[in-house]
Amino acid sequence: MTRFKGGLLGVLGAVMLVAAACGNGNDDNSAGDGATGSPGSRLQSYDANATGEGELRLIDWPYYATKAVVKPFEEQTGCQVTVKDANTSDEMVNLMRQQGGTAWDGVSASGDATLRLIGGGDVAAIDVSSFPNYTNVMPTLQAPGHNTIDGVHYGVPYEWGPNVLMYNTDVVKSAPDSWSIAFEAGSPYAGKITAYDSPIYIADAAMYLKAHQPDLDITDPYELTQDQFDAAVDLLKQQNDLISKYWALYTEEIDGFESGDMVAGTAWPVNQNLILSDGKVSVASVTPSEGVTGWADTWMMSSHAEHPICMMQWMNWTLSDGVQSTTAVAFGATPSVASACTQLQSDLADAYGKSIAKQIYPVYHCGEDDYLKSIYLWKTPLPDCGDDRGQSCVDYSRWTSAWTDVRGA
Repeated sequence: MTRFKGGLLGVLGAVMLVAAACGNGNDDNSAGDGATGSPGSRLQSYDANATGEGELRLIDWPYYATKAVVKPFEEQTGCQVTVKDANTSDEMVNLMRQQGGTAWDGVSASGDATLRLIGGGDVAAIDVSSFPNYTNVMPTLQAPGHNTIDGVHYGVPYEWGPNVLMYNTDVVKSAPDSWSIAFEAGSPYAGKITAYDSPIYIADAAMYLKAHQPDLDITDPYELTQDQFDAAVDLLKQQNDLISKYWALYTEEIDGFESGDMVAGTAWPVNQNLILSDGKVSVASVTPSEGVTGWADTWMMSSHAEHPICMMQWMNWTLSDGVQSTTAVAFGATPSVASACTQLQSDLADAYGKSIAKQIYPVYHCGEDDYLKSIYLWKTPLPDCGDDRGQSCVDYSRWTSAWTDVRGA
């Protein structure tokens, strides 16, 4: 869910400036108008007794704000919701900046977009302690680096998921334990491999090299020096000869597996769930020995929101077990609220039948914080490596250019 065009050299400094503004003692915790003063300079709080403005405008990933989730919210709060689906993080960032930030009240941003929005002053600081259900959020998502800066939160977690290795069990007879079948030139499935079509996929190659070429000293697949980055890009160019087709929309991978053009590659859990429910081809997935990348999404409020009370009510709503489970079924993502896992099992059975639900539920790893901690969650690559290497890492604008070169387009 990444796709950033343009440099990121100024993002980290901007993020720190915003965080510093939040720490200046101005902690007015009223719902406020969210649009005055320095963006993000005061915490926005949920007030159960506040009356909403009657309207709410949201940008979401498809299936993140479905009618099943939105309609009861409207009935309960009186906030009439307008939803715009976005297919990329770039699109979300651009939409959030329309009309000086007033066009939309909130967005379900992924980890590769959140720092851009925070650094640009586009989103408001949030008092997460004001939400009754926040204590149910999984420990790893209580204050993650992709939405929390110096202890200041910029939203509430929604859903998360891994980028697993999916395979056709009729073709790949033994469950693979490594990504080697998708990367190495001698793969027996050459010409039938698929991969995610995005610059952030470079991190998957870096993760693989971290395990297989320790001399590169890769510690974080999103914090790559030039030599490390070049090695990852070279591996992807090698992989390109194995690829049947890259996929960006989940339906592209579903179609590829069901037609037989793809037999193994990177997948979201929703892709596997829908293929299983279609029943046309048998698939399974694994977390290989090298690990997996993944994503965690955050509902963030515009720092210039025209309907901040309704937005805070929406954030509170999305932390409920029912909403988290309903969205998990619709999108194939995993709830950030661990208490939703029991309902998820029931909702999956209702949606797919008990037999398919039994196959599907383990893929979610619902409530498994140790598994979540093992995922290399997407984040925006910055020039600052985050350690004693200083400003020697390759920023995301160069990831974008390199991905175009890998793809040959």
